[in-house]
Amino acid sequence: KATGLGGTTGAGRGPEQIESMKPVKDRVIKVTFNADVHASIHWNFKPQQTEIYVVPGETALAFYKAKNPTDKPVIGISTYNVVPFEAGQYFNKIQCFCFEEQRLNPQEEVDMPVFFYIDPEFAEDPKMAKVDLITLSYTFFEAKEGHKLPLPGYQ
Repeated sequence: KATGLGGTTGAGRGPEQIESMKPVKDRVIKVTFNADVHASIHWNFKPQQTEIYVVPGETALAFYKAKNPTDKPVIGISTYNVVPFEAGQYFNKIQCFCFEEQRLNPQEEVDMPVFFYIDPEFAEDPKMAKVDLITLSYTFFEAKEGHKLPLPGYQ
């Protein structure tokens, strides 16, 4: 949460609650994926799929790919954002590369999973009634010892 932007995702449910979620089959949501890198890091970073269709209450898996094309090891850390911002509270990540720093050796390329779901309560929120598109964005920064990530906001 500390490095999430305006559309910070929710904390999620426990494993038992995830198993017992009831999918809202008549509510299909298109989730698109975006990837950026800050000028501080020279990685190639992109989503492996541009979009997937999900329904609230059903888990989904997406992948990003990152490559360190340099000749030295680099540690990166990502921030994330969900648009529209109001949908962020319903977007829950179960497993994500964004939860910890990622170390890539020279020329190393890795697949990075994001396992998530949209809370079924999304379908009951009148403010979400016209939302049928959610974008999940990540930006990678180089993680340097003692270096703090820039905080979003108006400074």
